[in-house]
Amino acid sequence: MVMSVIEVAPLEHIRRERSSIKWTRFPADVLPLFVAEMDYPLAPEIVATLVERVQASDTGYLDGPGPLAPAFAAFALNRWGWNVDASHVHLATDVSVGIVEALRLVVPVGGHVSITPPVYPPFYELVEEALGNVVETPLIEHGGTWLFDFAALEHSFASGIDAFLLCNPHNPHGIVWARAALEKLAQLAARYDVFVISDEIHAPLTYPGATFTPFAPLAVTAGARAVTVTSASKGWNIAGLKCAIMVAADDATNELLNRLPEEVACRTSILGLHANISAFGCTDWLDNAIDQIVSNDALLNSLLCEHLPAVIYHRPRASYLAWMDLRHVGLGDNPYQRILVDARVALNSGESFGLGGEGFARLNLACSPDTLREAVARIAALVARVSAEAAA
Repeated sequence: MVMSVIEVAPLEHIRRERSSIKWTRFPADVLPLFVAEMDYPLAPEIVATLVERVQASDTGYLDGPGPLAPAFAAFALNRWGWNVDASHVHLATDVSVGIVEALRLVVPVGGHVSITPPVYPPFYELVEEALGNVVETPLIEHGGTWLFDFAALEHSFASGIDAFLLCNPHNPHGIVWARAALEKLAQLAARYDVFVISDEIHAPLTYPGATFTPFAPLAVTAGARAVTVTSASKGWNIAGLKCAIMVAADDATNELLNRLPEEVACRTSILGLHANISAFGCTDWLDNAIDQIVSNDALLNSLLCEHLPAVIYHRPRASYLAWMDLRHVGLGDNPYQRILVDARVALNSGESFGLGGEGFARLNLACSPDTLREAVARIAALVARVSAEAAA
């Protein structure tokens, strides 16, 4: 099948048209490659759905997922072979809200929540919002990738962990966890009665050749308690429409989710719900987007090898987020700040991702190839200038 190209407008045009923080936080001379938001235009089917719903004045409140549940179930079955019970699907405003609400159900005030940094920075804030305490068990850097430290995780779980936040696929690395690793995690969670909340928002963006494994079926097999929180928001670029789902792995967890406050569903956007329904049917657009992201991944790798060989690029297998080791380029302890101020490229600072993130930065691949070329050229010019100054 020949993939069609999703046309990306020039940055100047996007900046004029859009008002999100990606386009307003920094001055116009800064390349915005930080927020996990695509430069790509929305799928035409999603636009048509939104226009239709607004023209129908269908802008009221919700009390449940309705047709979104079977739409997601059909996508999950077709994409991953996951048989989702539609009655186990619940609404949330977004994935972050879903995580917080799940934590409130299972973690007592002052309880302990395990995370595996470097990881999505809001995990820290979400645990705090749920009045819990973060327990960090850093990933192990090994052979050009990162792995769970199962010995440390077991020690942590045995000490009294109430919940574990799983990032699946992992952000910022773009790791698609091996099935065997997730099975081992599920067995540990069952052994120590640790509730697993699996953030699977980047799963639709898994690259060809990689196999995404949903955590919920493995949890059921192992006898672990788990909930999956996900949305079409990343895969189809509709985060601002505010709709996510929480999927109970088993009947007991579903009964737990039935205790969610009514307002959790009510605060979800009805436009977001219909956009999600449309998105889960737009697999051609998704595949085209992935094709372009994979192409940009290869381009970035080539550009770095040619112009910034000291950068170690840990190439993703899912998502449009690139994790780069900048510890050896000569830009000091905080290369993110130097690149922002002197090269006028906005990345995400690795420090915000927790232990193990210092000296790294995250870059957004969901842009035009020309944007990547310009970003690397600016950073390379800065590195060359700094190197020349040091040698003088």
